[in-house]
Formats: sequence, C-alpha cells, structure tokens
Amino acid sequence: MPEIVTPEATAAAPPVLPDAASAPRRRVAPAVLTGARVLLALFLGFSAVAKLVAHASAVESFDRMGWGSGAMYAIGGLELAGALALLVPLLAGVAAVALVGLLAGASVVQLTLLDPPNAVMPALLVVLVVLIARERRERTRELFALLGGRGRGSRAGQWTKR
Repeated sequence: MPEIVTPEATAAAPPVLPDAASAPRRRVAPAVLTGARVLLALFLGFSAVAKLVAHASAVESFDRMGWGSGAMYAIGGLELAGALALLVPLLAGVAAVALVGLLAGASVVQLTLLDPPNAVMPALLVVLVVLIARERRERTRELFALLGGRGRGSRAGQWTKR
C-alpha cells in the first residue's frame, strides 16, 4: 500500500534557535574571567612585591621554610612575571598554565611546611587559573603558531629541518 504524504509531514522542522538564556551566559563568562584575571594579577603583583622588596613577613616565611633569600626573589620574580602576563590577552593562557604549577607548589608548601589551613587559598586559585587557561586556549594556540613560525593553515606539531 502506497504511503500518503501530507504537507504537514513534509514541512521542514522549524529552525532551532539558541536558548535565549544561554546567549547572555556566553558573554558573561569571559567578562567574569577577565575580571578574575585582573584581580588575580593584582593579588600576585602585591605578593611578588612583598618578596622582591624583602618585606619582613616574606623573609620570616622563607626563614621558617629553611629556604634562602634567593628562593624568595625567584618566586617573587615568577609571581610578578605571571601577574603581568595575565594582563596581556595573548599571554594570559600561557601565564595561567604556568601559574598552575606555582600555585600548586604554594599549596603544598603551606600544607607541609607552614600553616596547613592556609593551603586552601592557593588551591582555590589553581581552580581559577585552570578556568582562565581553558577560556584562553584559542589565543594560546595562536601564540604557539606565531612562535613556531606557522600560520593558521599549517599543520601544528610538524617540525622540519632547515
């Protein structure tokens, strides 16, 4: 028996429109993470300056750990570099990835050598920098393409001898 096709059955399904509530959410998340990048950069900048000017609290902490002033200045320099790089859109993703290591280390040091309850703050900041790195991943790819001398259309990961 032949099928009868009605106009209702052949009509195309209505176009699926994006959910009205999700559109503002897509614009809000990057704006919130941009604000978080700026606040994190300020926080790290102040922490770095305390180490770089050998503030008494920083010196006392590094003495308690048994680390020398060289470690204090090195960590302060890394914090300052990370803080400044967070403010540069092209560098923010790479800075966030690097800061994961620095903040994870700070959390472990707080937990094992200093004050265990204070390990929570750097651990929470690790979550924040992971979110920043994820949000900036496309710009990080662009940076690596620029550094590798490859354009957008080239195959990533291909090394050639010259």
